[in-house]
Amino acid sequence: MNSPTNFPEKCNILHRKWNSVQGKTQDKGNMRPVRLAILASGSGSNAENVIRFFSSENGVKIGIIISNKSEAQVHQRAERLGIPSLTFSRETLADGLALAQILKNEQIDFIILAGYLLKIPAELISAFPNRIVNIHPALLPKFGGKGMYGNHVHQAVVDAKEQESGITIHMVNENYDEGSIVFQTRCPVFPDDSAEDVATRVHELEYRHYPKVIGDLLQKEFNW
Repeated sequence: MNSPTNFPEKCNILHRKWNSVQGKTQDKGNMRPVRLAILASGSGSNAENVIRFFSSENGVKIGIIISNKSEAQVHQRAERLGIPSLTFSRETLADGLALAQILKNEQIDFIILAGYLLKIPAELISAFPNRIVNIHPALLPKFGGKGMYGNHVHQAVVDAKEQESGITIHMVNENYDEGSIVFQTRCPVFPDDSAEDVATRVHELEYRHYPKVIGDLLQKEFNW
C-alpha cells in the first residue's frame, strides 16, 4: 500500500484514505514523472477530470489529493480512481511551512487547485513559485475575491445582468484570484438565465479546458 510519509508532528490529519496510486511509473528517459498534488474542498469533478486526462501520460503522476473537508466527495472519487487522499485541519493548511514540507516529502512538483476554498499561505507560494494553478468560474478580475466561489459567483453574474461569463485559469499569489492570468474563455449569459444555467455552461468550459491548460504549463515548466 502506497502512502505519504514523514508528516511534521504538528500536522493534524483529520482523515486519510490510502489507495494504490493510479498512474504510470515510467517516464521519458531516466527522469521520474512530474508529480502533481490536487487541493479540493468539494465534489471533485474538476479533480477527477484532471486525473483522467493524465492517466495515460507516462511523464505525469497524481501523487496526492488534499482537502480541508473529510466529507468532501472528492475523497470518494479519489478512492475510486486509486489516488491517496488526506484531510488536514484548517490550522495545518494555514501553516505554509508545514504544508510545503508535506508536499515536498511526497516529491510534489506542481499544485492544482480544483474547487479549493482556503487561501494559499505565502510560505507555500514561496516554496512552489509559479507552480500553483487555480481555475475561477468567471472572467477575472470581475467576480473574484474571498467568498466568491461556485454558485455565489454565478448568482452575482446573473444579478449584475452580465452578457457573458466564462472561466479564468491563473497562477496563484498571496491574494484571492489576483495571480497572473494564463487562460480565459467565455460563454454567453442570457437575460432569463438562472445561476444554474450559467453554472452548466461554465462547467463545460472547465472540463474542456483546465486539463489541457495544465498540460501546457507542465510542458513549458518541465518539458515532460
